[in-house]
Amino acid sequence: MTEAQNGECPPLLFFDTGVGGLSVLGETIKLLPNAPIVYAADYAGLPYGMKSEAELAARVPALLGRLVERYKPQLVTIACNTASTIALDHVRSALDIPVVGTVPAIKPASEMTNTGVIGLLGTKATIRQPYVDRLASDFAADKILLRHAAPGLVYAAEAKLRGEKPDVQVIEEAMFGLIDQAGGKNMDTVIMACTHFPLLRDELAAAAQRPVQFIDGAQGIARRIAYLTKNTIWPSERRDGIFVTTGDIADIEPYRPAFAEYGIRRFEKL
Repeated sequence: MTEAQNGECPPLLFFDTGVGGLSVLGETIKLLPNAPIVYAADYAGLPYGMKSEAELAARVPALLGRLVERYKPQLVTIACNTASTIALDHVRSALDIPVVGTVPAIKPASEMTNTGVIGLLGTKATIRQPYVDRLASDFAADKILLRHAAPGLVYAAEAKLRGEKPDVQVIEEAMFGLIDQAGGKNMDTVIMACTHFPLLRDELAAAAQRPVQFIDGAQGIARRIAYLTKNTIWPSERRDGIFVTTGDIADIEPYRPAFAEYGIRRFEKL
């Protein structure tokens, strides 16, 4: 049974470039409502989708090493598709606690589609990864998988969490980037392969202008976290979660109301 020596339960650490990982945190809280939470955002490194594989393979393990040393979590979740597809193995080699990654939900999407045409929205780095090629080969070899890089959706999701209206043009361009491809008009399922994107699910659905089912991996990740921590004795009540940023702490102010909905009320700088 997992308990800290001082009697406090070690937290779950969620890591992302920004607020996208809240989509994963939200599903986890549904299963583990009293789990202590530390949410880390690498705002100083945003956006990951524009960085090289070598840079991320070095940056992510180094940051998570510092975070684990400071907060002593029992488990780390890399709530970022780009970081996971590039740096997950490096992080697991560097840490001696369980590390859960985030990968595009290609397998469940292939089971959901009726037309056999699936869209995948992600960052530039994610959609070009060999890991995605392997998932497509293993689980969707008999399907048409359309890919489109939509890094602008990251900023649209960030704007929405600040209480601003996201850029409709950016959202429409993302959807039409899939629909306008060969076979795109038959697409009935879209994989949101960035944890920021589920925060824009309603806006993406409206931009599609026809019935399309959207899927992401958040629920599956939450189930995996719950399984790996099944022997943990959780606190009897929920305590305030911690948000830690690599950027300027003042830049977090507009997000405070959104974070409060997830029980995050303490803010720190790494």
